[in-house]
Amino acid sequence: MITSTREPQLPALAQGRSNVLGVGITPLNLDLACQALAEGADCPGFTGFVTVTGVHGVVESLRDEDLQRIHNRSFLSTPDGMPMVWVGRLNGFKHMDRVYGPDLMLDVFKMSEATGHRHFFFGGAEGVASLLREKLAERYPKASVVDVYTPPFRPLTEEEEEALVERLDEHRPHFFWVGLSTPKQEKFMSAFLEKYADRFADWEHGLVMLGVGAAFDFHSGRVVQAPRWIQRSGFEWLFRVCMDPKRLWKRYAVSNTVFLSRLLPAMMGLKKYPLKS
Repeated sequence: MITSTREPQLPALAQGRSNVLGVGITPLNLDLACQALAEGADCPGFTGFVTVTGVHGVVESLRDEDLQRIHNRSFLSTPDGMPMVWVGRLNGFKHMDRVYGPDLMLDVFKMSEATGHRHFFFGGAEGVASLLREKLAERYPKASVVDVYTPPFRPLTEEEEEALVERLDEHRPHFFWVGLSTPKQEKFMSAFLEKYADRFADWEHGLVMLGVGAAFDFHSGRVVQAPRWIQRSGFEWLFRVCMDPKRLWKRYAVSNTVFLSRLLPAMMGLKKYPLKS
């Protein structure tokens, strides 16, 4: 969903969507993603959210049409996993490359050292957002993190939502980073902006929310990140399962099986998955 007095102009190559089983993936690479995010952040009164989407998110969307519509109403849905990139290139978007949540966060922070864009961290386990703030301050000393908030493990109450809106209006960040799990973070961002976007309409710049999940744990140092060559191979899921088998083995066993069983007929033209928005 996008609510804005004006809407940012995406780079030409970032326009349109690559249909992956009914989820519209924005045809991006990291450079294009940063350009698009800067456009959104600099657009007065703009509010939008970004979903970072891989196999797990697509499979969850097959089961949950509301989640599918959230992805398709996003400002951007980045190709988080290599399967999204491979399908996108088969769909004709030859410039697409992986826009991995943790990498995107680092590139946006690097950009913001020059642009002055401000950041807000929301999510993670107790103390993680503050630790993340310290780690990124060491790496990007000119970037500004104006506030952090660790939410409870339940939906926010009306009073808590109102307090969050007031904190945002006080600090006026350009980027609001959400470190929750899928689909919790996508549903939070969509519902929050649907309810409160008008409260940010008079800002002199935009508010872009980004659901980056595990990036909070990776960049705070709580969880070991896969080596780059594994990330590019398409087998990062296997590395993550090996690191946390009890929690993740079932997720990836089911998601990968469902994804492949649906993707092959779709690519052969035997079944269609329309983009529902």
